[in-house]
Amino acid sequence: MKEGLRQSMAWLHTWSGLLVGWVLFMVFAAGTASYFKDEITLWMKPELHGLSRAPVPQVQATEGAYAYLQQHAADSPRWFITLPTEREPSTSLFWTRPAPPAGSPPRDRRDRFGRAVLDAASGQPSAAVRETRGGEFFYRLHFDLHYMPAIWGRWIVGFCAMFMLVAILSGIVTHKRIFKDFFTFRPKKGQRSWLDAHNATAVLALPYHAMITYTGLVTLMFMYMPWGPQAAYKDSGGTQTFFSEAFAGGVREQFKAAGQKAPMAPVAPMLAQASAHWGGAPVGRLTVNSPNDANATVIVRRAEGPQLGSEQPSMVFNGVTGALVGAYGDSMRPAVETRSVLYGLHIGRFGDPLLRALFFVSGLAGCLMVATGLLLWAVKERQKFAKRLKQGGRVSFGLRLVDGLNLGAIAGLPLAMAAFFWTNRLVPFDTADRGAAEIGWFFAVWGAAALLGLARPTLRMWQAQLATGALLFALLPVLNAFTGPAPLTVSLRSGPSAIAGFDLVSIALGLGLAGAAWMVERKRRKASSASAKKAAKADPAADAVDSPSLATSGQGS
Repeated sequence: MKEGLRQSMAWLHTWSGLLVGWVLFMVFAAGTASYFKDEITLWMKPELHGLSRAPVPQVQATEGAYAYLQQHAADSPRWFITLPTEREPSTSLFWTRPAPPAGSPPRDRRDRFGRAVLDAASGQPSAAVRETRGGEFFYRLHFDLHYMPAIWGRWIVGFCAMFMLVAILSGIVTHKRIFKDFFTFRPKKGQRSWLDAHNATAVLALPYHAMITYTGLVTLMFMYMPWGPQAAYKDSGGTQTFFSEAFAGGVREQFKAAGQKAPMAPVAPMLAQASAHWGGAPVGRLTVNSPNDANATVIVRRAEGPQLGSEQPSMVFNGVTGALVGAYGDSMRPAVETRSVLYGLHIGRFGDPLLRALFFVSGLAGCLMVATGLLLWAVKERQKFAKRLKQGGRVSFGLRLVDGLNLGAIAGLPLAMAAFFWTNRLVPFDTADRGAAEIGWFFAVWGAAALLGLARPTLRMWQAQLATGALLFALLPVLNAFTGPAPLTVSLRSGPSAIAGFDLVSIALGLGLAGAAWMVERKRRKASSASAKKAAKADPAADAVDSPSLATSGQGS
């Protein structure tokens, strides 16, 4: 603190942002995409683009799901039914398969579950739908990471989110003219321009950045700080009892099968009673425990709506008699409701398309904030090596490493995301474990981009990766036109609107990356021209001079 509060906060802001900036960029990018994860998933399943968008009564969709499950999974210990919504027109089914007989080899993890997608109107399986993780991949990536245990990924992301919160608060203290700087941008001024861009993107959505970072930590608060429930419930069943009391459902959902067959009660009265209890709100999901058993239960959960809270109330019915067992979650304790609202703010599912679009734009601003902060550090650090560079020297290993990581994260990640969508349409339909293959290509492209960036962190490499990403994004509507039934010319007129929106956003992202590539090209030409002039002064007889090696001339940023 010898240098004063603002100087100390500036140091803290710089290093708390830099050390985790590359992970934060990925978290922001994947989390931003997750606001429209249902629309992304729909785009990646072109077989569903032709389904009717007309609303289907929930009773009809549920009875169709029951009939299908009775035919294909009557002996399953549990059914899960997700009813259609405006964003997802089909009925999604998921069920657990019965345990294999004693002495049999254990099933593969994927074989323990069954899945199906039904046309809500007919109750019949939709035409063969390609296997894909769709938008769910980006949703899980932004807090679970991948290719590692989920618990590790969540600890890493939580650690980085805490650094992000420190960077936001210290940044506010550091910039005493933060709001005035928001309206100031001085192009072509080197470090000053990067600082102006960083300030503008940070202040543009400052409330969002603070909210999304803090609420992100709240979503996993019981993992990061489990000691309260552990101490309070040490003698009464542990944390499982705490979750049962605090949240709707919990252990109340654990009903043991009686082992005695019994017919299931009609589901329509249960839906009607639940909807009436919630003031006409629709049902979102059903869970059937021990179907066709004397102890069968049906748990009906309210659909997500305009409520800020993420916790939805549920009603439990006897699956054989149809009698109401209990209603849970209608009223929550203040602490639980506070956590529910904070979690709901983070995931943004309460919003209509316009509000989610605003969250999406704010998330993009967060990506730019992190990216410009990383680049600003490299620009400032490069000035320390100006004299050495003029004498033909090289920058330090640390700066070169940061240059490479910046390139691989900022330019490589959008390239990998575009490649993920292309893979979805180009990988053969019947490829084994197709969803994993799409994800594998995502990481292969991103890894290749990062390695190339580390090997050659030059302006030409920046331009190549940005331009390739721009081309892949801009051509996604063309790819959709040739591989799906709803090209942009059709979806704009008659829907699905989600497909039209995806294609239009892809074009906008492509134009944005193309603009960035054009700016890099201008900078590269300016650097080459300056080098040529210096060479001409040193050797007036030289007619032409090749552009210098950008990796050694310090133009890698």
